[in-house]
Amino acid sequence: MINAKIFVFLCQIRTEFMRKKIIIALWILLFVGIGTSIFLFKLIANGQIGYMPPVEELENPTVKFATQIFSEDGKTLGTYSLSKENRLYCSYDDLSPFLIQALVATEDARFISHSGIDGKALLRTLVKRVLLQQKNAGGGSTLTQQLSKQLYSPNAENLLDRIVQKPIEWVIAVKLERYYTKEEILAMYLNKFDFLHNAVGIYTASKTYFNCLPHELKIEQAATLIGMCQNPAYFNPLRRKERTRGRRNIVLSQMKKANYISKQELDSLQNLPLVLDYHSVDHKEGLATYFREFLRTTLTAKKPVKSKYRGWQKQQYYEDSLAWATDPLYGFCNKNKNREGKNYNLYTDGLKIHTTINSHMQEYAEEAVKQHLGGYLQPAFFKELKHKSQAPYTRHLSIEEVKKIMDKAVRQSDRYREMKKAGSSEKDITKAFHTKLPMRVWSWNGYRDTILTPYDSLKYYKSFLRAGFMSMDPRTGAVRAYVGGPEYTHFQYDMASKGRRQVGSTIKPFLYSLAMENGFTPCDLVRNEQQHIVTEDGKLWEPRNASTKRIGDIVSLKWGLANSNNWISAYLISKLSPYALVRLIHSFGVENQAIEPTPSLCLGPCDISVEEMVSAYTTFANGGIRTAPLFVTNITDNSGNIIADFTPKMHEVISQNSAANMITMLKAVVNEGTGIRLRYKYKFTAEIGGKTGTTNGNSDGWFMGVTPNLVSGCWVGGEDRDIHFDRMYYGQGAAMALPIWAEYMKKVYNDSILGICQTDTFAMPEDYVPCTVNSNDNNPILTQDKEKEEGLDDFFE
Repeated sequence: MINAKIFVFLCQIRTEFMRKKIIIALWILLFVGIGTSIFLFKLIANGQIGYMPPVEELENPTVKFATQIFSEDGKTLGTYSLSKENRLYCSYDDLSPFLIQALVATEDARFISHSGIDGKALLRTLVKRVLLQQKNAGGGSTLTQQLSKQLYSPNAENLLDRIVQKPIEWVIAVKLERYYTKEEILAMYLNKFDFLHNAVGIYTASKTYFNCLPHELKIEQAATLIGMCQNPAYFNPLRRKERTRGRRNIVLSQMKKANYISKQELDSLQNLPLVLDYHSVDHKEGLATYFREFLRTTLTAKKPVKSKYRGWQKQQYYEDSLAWATDPLYGFCNKNKNREGKNYNLYTDGLKIHTTINSHMQEYAEEAVKQHLGGYLQPAFFKELKHKSQAPYTRHLSIEEVKKIMDKAVRQSDRYREMKKAGSSEKDITKAFHTKLPMRVWSWNGYRDTILTPYDSLKYYKSFLRAGFMSMDPRTGAVRAYVGGPEYTHFQYDMASKGRRQVGSTIKPFLYSLAMENGFTPCDLVRNEQQHIVTEDGKLWEPRNASTKRIGDIVSLKWGLANSNNWISAYLISKLSPYALVRLIHSFGVENQAIEPTPSLCLGPCDISVEEMVSAYTTFANGGIRTAPLFVTNITDNSGNIIADFTPKMHEVISQNSAANMITMLKAVVNEGTGIRLRYKYKFTAEIGGKTGTTNGNSDGWFMGVTPNLVSGCWVGGEDRDIHFDRMYYGQGAAMALPIWAEYMKKVYNDSILGICQTDTFAMPEDYVPCTVNSNDNNPILTQDKEKEEGLDDFFE
């Protein structure tokens, strides 16, 4: 009995000893674990384990923001971004309160109280997920931890990598809480998150899914976007609408739980359908696409290196070198440094570019091109092509000539280069280009599905007429509208600034300006007769006129320009100098160095861009002072600091008196000459100066319009010079280009917000006294006869 008691006693002592030993061991393990954890976290904090961003980076995290382009009236024209970083900055003050409430209620209920790590949530996750193996136990990551993951954690390849990343994110989260306010953390999180479909950041997501700004989001819209934060691919509102709606309703329930909304609001909101107003982010769509691309290439241009230009690119090298030296906008990103001492990155630095484009006027210009080019000219051109075996080329080419042109187009196509690169033979390539395929093609009425050979598809797209249009304020140089073609996706070559075409009779005001500078007046008289000029190489040059009107009569120079008479132009060049005309043309801002100083220059055989022509014509409306185009007023960085200001460049080309004489003669073009349809057809009452232009064979149609507040120019033609109307009725400048200008100006005049009125008048010198023309000279012909003769003289240039 005694032995049994002793045995029990000894067992109790042993049990107590073991219990104490276990407790001591547990305490030791605890302290060792804590010590090890502290040691490990210290190593992590010092960057000895994993990546720990330096303090400077934590204070200024690298977040890539897209650059925004704004119109002068404050509208967003578009963005420049990397393909997966179309992120626009949105401050906390610009966020809807519903976004903040939904985010905190759903993702981190104790966000306001913790310092980066939520102990309760972490413990709950460890118990439920690790010990109880519950998959739906919820996450333990705080919003700050999620932000640290977005900023600094690469995608984990396996579970072990993710386990290693977690403690690093905890340390970064604690540091982020030290450097930022809660509001800044929330804004950073929403700016960083990728909502799919190129909608990176809350600003772009709001515009993409609901076509509104972040502060305009309704409760149910905010809940939808926050619901996507759990897994945007799984809760994709475009592909999984009902699933996303269910997730939205869970977010709304969490908002009710956090007392942000009432039970009645919850029931009402949960019954709402998921309604999207989706707008995909596509840089090839929207307003001012050609302008945005022009601006992008200008801003990112590099310093020209002559060895990188081919022999036939001498003109391009000259222009690029001149722009690099004199234009602060050209190559801006490669001329200037950001705060980090690096060149500005247009796609990631979040710049804000404030342009001179007016969104209303830009829209009117694009509508005018679509209305006339797509609604009238193109159907007429297709109708004419039906009767041509050489289509889309002129009937004046042979079938063999057309074949040679098309063979060259085939070799320049992407399809040919890709097949050649893949090792295909010429025979295989030819067969592929003549094999019919199902394809979707663009038309003015939208895309349509058809079956064509790649060869025929090339001819199809070549059949579309092209256009270039620009409109600017002659006093400030501000470019208000810029259209480089009919549709950017399929016709990307910019005919507003990049393309140059023969200008025809629109060059004549430069010739007449030279005459005014040399003592001529609009009222000087000359006989309207054939001119015979011997050129420097001894050849006889005799320009033709189609019109038989007033042959042999004494006419004024004003009449000669109004009616675009070639003989009067030839008379003037014979009295002046082709070399002086070339110098003056360059003074007008034309950079083409290949202009030949020959007598025929007076009829416009040289190639000039729409941009150059519009800028040149500002000289007439601006008292003899030419204003260079101003595309951007200022650029700010992502903090709103102005980093560049741009001002207009001006220089005197002709005297005030000469400019006043030119305005008098250009007004006569519209009042009684080749531009008269602006009066009888479009019913304009405003003071308007203008000039039509048509080149040989109707290859190019031009119209330049000058008003007191706007100078605008338009060119219309084919991709190749041999693609054009064969009939003068459609092919003259007054029929191809003038109507686009007219439709644009009608919309401008009808928009009272713009402040451009038909009652505006040209500013003339106070001492200017217009000369008087003999009454026999001022004899406008009847409208129906004028309609037939418009531009005929241009045709024979």
